[in-house]
Amino acid sequence: MLSYRHAFHAGNHADVLKHYVLRLVLEYTKQKDKPFWYIDTHAGAGMYSLTQAYAKQNAEFEQGIAKLVLAEALPKPLADFVAQIKQHNAGNSLNFYPGSPMVAFDCLRADDKMRLFELHPNDCKLLIENFKGQGKQVKIELLNGFNGIKACLPPPPRRAVVLIDPPYEDKQDYQHIVTMIKECLNRFATGTYMIWHPLLQRPEPSAMIEDLMCLNIPSWLHVTLSVEAPSSDGFGMFGSGLFIINPPWTLPTTLNETLPSLTQLLALDSHASFQITNKIN
Repeated sequence: MLSYRHAFHAGNHADVLKHYVLRLVLEYTKQKDKPFWYIDTHAGAGMYSLTQAYAKQNAEFEQGIAKLVLAEALPKPLADFVAQIKQHNAGNSLNFYPGSPMVAFDCLRADDKMRLFELHPNDCKLLIENFKGQGKQVKIELLNGFNGIKACLPPPPRRAVVLIDPPYEDKQDYQHIVTMIKECLNRFATGTYMIWHPLLQRPEPSAMIEDLMCLNIPSWLHVTLSVEAPSSDGFGMFGSGLFIINPPWTLPTTLNETLPSLTQLLALDSHASFQITNKIN
């Protein structure tokens, strides 16, 4: 199934949570003076125009990143994230939003490398164009990352941050993630794995998280952010979450200090909330 295009949702509340936490993880990872790899299993196009047809159709960014850009007195980690987004825009405009590969690339050092997978041919073409001229530091493949990641693990530097963010068009993706994580941990147990998921009124997301928690992983963190109450008709995404394996030990404190502000900014009604659960060695 290749109907999903992330451009429709670029910069929405789920992107903000995902990319904010991704930036925190990468900034922590590069504190150590040793190279690492960033691996993105479902990379998308890398950069999105917020003024063209796809993003303008639903204008989800107006309830997401636009609220942060207009906010004042943000906690420093959130302010740093907003500053990164502004680097891709001229002046005070908000015309472009970087996807996870570009957010990651901004954080990389010269010796760090990226491995990006994207199965949609049009998005893969855009991804290649957006990273044109980066040489061997960035490798892009037209491939489903569920399959492609096996050849990347373990990475040569034995350090990596892996983002797993499928479109979940196919309900089997939830189980594919659990199966893939088992295989990944057998190959490379010390990597940091970030699994994004929607908050929905259906059983698959919760079942996936329960299955991941049952894998006897030494260290994990699960963060969710709801922006509104679940709809009365049972449909639609009311928030999102990240399950992180081998997270930075500093992450729970940073999130507890900054998510109250982020939740308040992104709230669509009085039911907005966040939750953090973790098992840290």
